[in-house]
Amino acid sequence: MEISTVGVHNSLSQEARSAKALGKDDFLRLLATQLRYQNPLNPMNSTEFTAQLAQFSSLEQLQNVSDQFHDLLLYQNSLQNTLTAGLIGKVVRISGNTLLLRGTASLGYSLAQDASHGTIRIFDSGGRVVREISFAQQAAGSQSFLWDGRDSAGNALPDGQYTFSIEAFDKVGNTIKAETLAYGTVTGITFENNVTYLIIDENMKVQLGNIQEIKGGGV
Repeated sequence: MEISTVGVHNSLSQEARSAKALGKDDFLRLLATQLRYQNPLNPMNSTEFTAQLAQFSSLEQLQNVSDQFHDLLLYQNSLQNTLTAGLIGKVVRISGNTLLLRGTASLGYSLAQDASHGTIRIFDSGGRVVREISFAQQAAGSQSFLWDGRDSAGNALPDGQYTFSIEAFDKVGNTIKAETLAYGTVTGITFENNVTYLIIDENMKVQLGNIQEIKGGGV
């Protein structure tokens, strides 16, 4: 009696298509089922059988490599998390324009080219300018400034969050591109979806990769 393998092949094909991922155990089970139900009077071609065994071997090797990469990623994340814990209490520089005033506050900026002059403007939480600071000639690159926490009239401002902007010009009056840089203290670490975030000054969350500079304790 001849056993038709058409239904078996169709069933196996549908099962393979419906699966989200075909692992090596699934592949071996499908191959064994195909051999079990093959027509003994018309067995599977040896070349086809060898090709399927080769596919199984390749699949197993790829899965082993995938498992090794997964283990390596877990180790890397674990190592990164351990090293990141050492940043707590450190002052870091990040791209941004937020200031946390605690008596004084450090701010930074980066000039795309030499500046003839420029102005630093500091804003309160309502967006009002509370201080303007002019600066003279400065070279291209990173600059920093320590704000004394006073407004333009010399009055001490309450501690809290402020923002700032930079406006710089070359010697003929053309605007120079300036990137604002913020300084803050790492006060905590959080892990979300395998991504490490630093908590800056207890209220700002940034990715580890956004840190541009790490300093010691204190601003």
